[in-house]
Amino acid sequence: MKLAGMASNRGRNLMNIADRAPGGAEFAVVLTNDADAPVLEAAAERGIPTEVVERDDDEAREAHEERILDALSEYDFDLVTLDGYMRVLSETYLDAAPTTLNVHPSLLPNFAGENAHEQVLDAGVKVTGCTVHVVDESVDGGPIVTQEPIPVFEGDDEADLKERVLYEGEFTAYPRVVQWFAEDRVEVDWDEGAVSVEGDEGGDFPARRIVSDDIAASLRYGENPHQDAALYADATVSEASVVHADQLNEGAKALSYNNYNDADGALNLIKEFEEPAAAVIKHTNPAGCATADSVAEAYEKALSTDPMSAFGGIVALNRECDAATAEQIIDSFKEVVVAPGYTDAALDVLFEKENLRVLDVNDNFEVTDTLTEKPLVGGRLVQERDTQHLTADDLEVVTEREPTDEQIESMLFAWHTLKHVKSNGILFANGTETVGIGMGQVSRVDAVRLAAMKADEHAEGKDAEGAVMASDAFFPFPDGIEEAADAGIEAVIQPGGSKNDDSVIEAANEHDMTMVFTGQRSFRHD
Repeated sequence: MKLAGMASNRGRNLMNIADRAPGGAEFAVVLTNDADAPVLEAAAERGIPTEVVERDDDEAREAHEERILDALSEYDFDLVTLDGYMRVLSETYLDAAPTTLNVHPSLLPNFAGENAHEQVLDAGVKVTGCTVHVVDESVDGGPIVTQEPIPVFEGDDEADLKERVLYEGEFTAYPRVVQWFAEDRVEVDWDEGAVSVEGDEGGDFPARRIVSDDIAASLRYGENPHQDAALYADATVSEASVVHADQLNEGAKALSYNNYNDADGALNLIKEFEEPAAAVIKHTNPAGCATADSVAEAYEKALSTDPMSAFGGIVALNRECDAATAEQIIDSFKEVVVAPGYTDAALDVLFEKENLRVLDVNDNFEVTDTLTEKPLVGGRLVQERDTQHLTADDLEVVTEREPTDEQIESMLFAWHTLKHVKSNGILFANGTETVGIGMGQVSRVDAVRLAAMKADEHAEGKDAEGAVMASDAFFPFPDGIEEAADAGIEAVIQPGGSKNDDSVIEAANEHDMTMVFTGQRSFRHD
């Protein structure tokens, strides 16, 4: 798409669009009505042709617009973008020119006309923003294409608002609209005075995202002491969340950035299970997880997977914490415990540890917050949460040996726990308890070796002999199966889908293993 830009001063929005080329759009020309406008130099630096058409003192508006149209007629363009063009355009221009856009520094229809920032401050509103609209003969009254909200803070003056609205609002909204036009996604209904944009209908992944969270706490520091950090809360989330949890021992130090991150991971893991479950998390990875007839028994089994790594970890339970479980928790150093309630006796025990933070979450473990996101420099990744929950019917047996009912139960437990292990991830399980976890390796066979080492050297009262192995992605070669066989693994659950599946299955058969494919992987890369 070719653009014509019109500005009376600096034209910073036009230059931002030129630099970003949204949708591949390029300027054919930039025109100004002021020979001294800084936009001329800025455009020339970018190799954009320029035109100057000043209005004579006694010249009629229509005559001036005729000269503008004449100057523009030398160029091919599909869309006109105004930026601080300080003239109201008449039908003389509008009838002859392509669709013309303008950006106004407020949320129209409020605060139209000049001095928008002054109007905003005088009105005392807490949110302002910008509006990109199609130009008609009115003042800022044309059909609205998009808007971008910007907060108004205590102590703001006009200069503060002008800068924030420009850089955070206009620099976001205006290129967005140009891209929509370049992609031929915009329809202007002049009869209805409305604009529709294909793909801007909402849904889980809308064409634009506006996220508003409120600060919940200033944290001591971020991942490291030299990094500042804060916690923001989304008040609309109803499922159990560490962000909205009550810290019951108010005298203990507040949670850190890392505490929140690990506690969130631990809580999300135990939400996988309907049976009483316990997990110990360290650096967002499970040191151990188990289900059992009681949370006390589940915690004992989870801790015994890797008590050395569990030192200083985060404990999560999916049942009320009782005194028996609390006694086990304080037997070694832990940072945080998260549970949907505590007995009075349990609190008496836990409060013996001055800086063990005790978080009380609600018991709504159903997923209501359906998306997760990861900030990147310059943007963010957004995806659906991994809510896959397999049953025995989802498993495809691919080996000569069939799994027993007990092995299937263990496979499913291992798979649902492995979802919360950083990739490449391998997990050994016996029954419904972990016995060895290999996480975060760049080589899958190394992850198998790590899980075997953990089971052999760190687990207490259990080992990998006769256990199940879960892999979060397919085995590209048989070497992972060979390593697992050496460790004593007798059953494997993995996605399948490698071009070498046949050789991997052959290796499993040679070692009299049973193996099932899930048909889907469970990577966790954050």
